[in-house]
Amino acid sequence: MSTISMLINGQQKQASNGKTFQRKNPLDGKVATTAPAATVEDAIEAVEAASRAFPEWAAKGPTERRGLLLKAADALDAKTDDFIKAMAGETGSAAMWAGFNAHLAANMLREAASLTTQINGDLIPSDVPGSLAMGVRQPAGVVLGMAPWNAPIILGTRAVAVPLACGNTVVMKGSEVCPATHSLIIESLQEAGLPNGVVNFITNDPADAGPIVEAMIAHPAVRRVNFTGSTRVGRIIASVCAKYLKPSILELGGKAPLVVLDDANIEEAVNGTAFGAFANSGQICMSTERIIVDNKIADAFIPALTEKARNLPLGDPREGPVVLGSVVDMSTVERCNALIDDALEKGAKLLCGGKAENTLMPATLIDHVTPEMKIYSEETFAPVKAIVRVNGVEEAIQVANDNDYGLSAAVFGKDIGRAWQVASRIESGICHINGPTVHDEAQMPFGGVKDSGFGRFGGRAGIEAFTELRWMSIQTTPRHYPF
Repeated sequence: MSTISMLINGQQKQASNGKTFQRKNPLDGKVATTAPAATVEDAIEAVEAASRAFPEWAAKGPTERRGLLLKAADALDAKTDDFIKAMAGETGSAAMWAGFNAHLAANMLREAASLTTQINGDLIPSDVPGSLAMGVRQPAGVVLGMAPWNAPIILGTRAVAVPLACGNTVVMKGSEVCPATHSLIIESLQEAGLPNGVVNFITNDPADAGPIVEAMIAHPAVRRVNFTGSTRVGRIIASVCAKYLKPSILELGGKAPLVVLDDANIEEAVNGTAFGAFANSGQICMSTERIIVDNKIADAFIPALTEKARNLPLGDPREGPVVLGSVVDMSTVERCNALIDDALEKGAKLLCGGKAENTLMPATLIDHVTPEMKIYSEETFAPVKAIVRVNGVEEAIQVANDNDYGLSAAVFGKDIGRAWQVASRIESGICHINGPTVHDEAQMPFGGVKDSGFGRFGGRAGIEAFTELRWMSIQTTPRHYPF
């Protein structure tokens, strides 16, 4: 068990009222972490510390900010073993997934460091003689970042890295499911030597999340809000931000379709589908959720995918290497068991896996899924996947877009021009041709459409999200006025 602290103005702190909450391991119910249960007053203190630190941090040159972020990347890399242990304890994640999280998160900090010299603007032609008009990007102010538990190092780091590179200060609200994992990110930033107040970290009891988040969003110093999590909670965050006229970047749920065209390379499609569907037990916003297969190739593709899924190692990640570790809680198991029952009752066929009795859920494939079945439209966020058979390209596109969500997608086919045309018609923020739906790189514009949210993280898109664009001009010659 670990006991962690919050970080406010560079100081380790417990909740002002002394209260804590516990996160328990999903497999054995033992306490993994004890964390402070912040009060509204603690949250406001964190925002005000960030506000006080903002002018000095925003004024620092790009080279100094870059150097600190690079040090933080190295510090985070060095904590990989600690991250693996924390994620296994708090969320039951496999070491492979936790190690990948740490690797990509460190690269996110390095990419953010490279952006410090790319925060630029434009010269804009003016109709006023002698007017030098410019579009200038400047730091926005205090950024509130909220990250989930499922890819906690990647998404926790993403919540703070580019905002810091742009000259903003940050308050990170750790997930109630993985507070120790998120605290290691903050430790990495502090070890790098960031000034007091530039990064602040609070944790809260799940029951207190609503008033704490609203109090921070309402604070005048908070100028940007970024949230990654469920669509249900994202709607609440969006409504609170609208109430206080605060710009937000939301990356929410997904039901990623993967289309296997009739000319796909079977081996490549099977490998890409299995990775996208079952990495982190399907608990990734980009996870392949709807496998759409042309009937002309289905009898070759589906048995090969089933064989691969059936042989994926499943077990307690604390006891040795596995591909499929624990899902986050028993409510996931119960929800997916109900989805399996519903699909089978309505005519679907179970190919492998099936209902689970604990949080070690096997890779499960359900064939002949139709729109009448709940699993067709509901996000499983687990290693339980629907296969939909289609006839031809037009039906494949229709099924891919018959979807409230629009985060990630993939298309497999040998004819790249044809696959590109299919991909261009799929309604998603991200689409990969002959690659898995699960794919992230720090420099890419990451985000979705429809119920998957709005705004983009990563690279130059991140700069646009976390800076203010100002029109500024200099009158270089005497100006004529009409009166």
